[in-house]
Amino acid sequence: MEIKFVKADTLKAKPEPSTLGFGKIFSDYMFMMDWNKETGWHDARIVPFANLSIHPASTVLHYGSEIFEGLKAYRRADGKVQLFRPIENIRRMNNSAERLCLPQIPEDMALEIYTKFVETEKDWTPDQEGTSLYLRPFMFGNDESLGVHAVHNATFIIIASPVGSYYKEGINPVKIMIEDEDVRAVRGGTGYAKCGGNYAASNRAGERAEQKGYSQVLWLDGVERKYIEEVGAMNVMFKINGEIVTPKLTGSILPGITRKSCIEVLKKEGYNVSERLLSLEELTSAMADGTLEEAWGCGTAAVVSPIGELCYKDHKYTVNGGKIGPVTQHLYDTLTGIQWGKIEDSFGWTVPID
Repeated sequence: MEIKFVKADTLKAKPEPSTLGFGKIFSDYMFMMDWNKETGWHDARIVPFANLSIHPASTVLHYGSEIFEGLKAYRRADGKVQLFRPIENIRRMNNSAERLCLPQIPEDMALEIYTKFVETEKDWTPDQEGTSLYLRPFMFGNDESLGVHAVHNATFIIIASPVGSYYKEGINPVKIMIEDEDVRAVRGGTGYAKCGGNYAASNRAGERAEQKGYSQVLWLDGVERKYIEEVGAMNVMFKINGEIVTPKLTGSILPGITRKSCIEVLKKEGYNVSERLLSLEELTSAMADGTLEEAWGCGTAAVVSPIGELCYKDHKYTVNGGKIGPVTQHLYDTLTGIQWGKIEDSFGWTVPID
């Protein structure tokens, strides 16, 4: 496909990798492409990073017609740059688009866009341990009229941000509060889609947890309020009496790519992995009798984040002595090893850029 390139007048200074947080610094360029119902996708371009100008009646501002993704480019040990499972992000974004009546992007077109954009911005990919270039593709409806209806005009954009650790704790265990008032999503809703409304609705509970000294909340299902779903902005996994348990995808849980990768690694290595309903009663019982051996969140931003403490109704439970467990550490080492090109990618997950 033809992608127009508009050269920036000046380029930004690259930040010191040791100073990177998460999502606060942005690269020189962004990708943009427009869609309308009559002509489809058109005007693909890589342009200097800048503010957007949209109509005050734009659909996204009034009705939340928006979806996004998150993936990373990694600097390998040999200096080259690669993506990790980008086709999975493309497919998930198309699933989100279908749910919110936004246009889908053909997989081959999307992969070409991702690789060309990262090739343009590859010098922004840091090389320090634990760093990467975070990519944020997003799409929004921008019909210039009020009224609830399927989108007739949309814009797709990719921005890039060099990042370090998502949590200030890094790979050290975090404290999580089990939320029993607010819910994140219900079956039949948008829980499986990666759309902004899901995250906006989670902020109130997250704020309450933060005020109590917790990093994130662990969500329960929205109907019976008895089954574990996901933790904060990540999927969650537990090792209970030797069994690796993660909540099954029932339509209200985001189908995480890191979650999928963890399952595939563990199954290949012979672990007993179950995707099933996990009740709060079963989890609290395992916490109380010590059969909860490990717990961790998993997602693109943090990769794997060990959970050192779970709190439910002011009852605090320490997981694995508050330390990272061996399975959690192994998953982190394996996934980051593949992502940074330190170990062989026997799964065929990586896509080299140059």
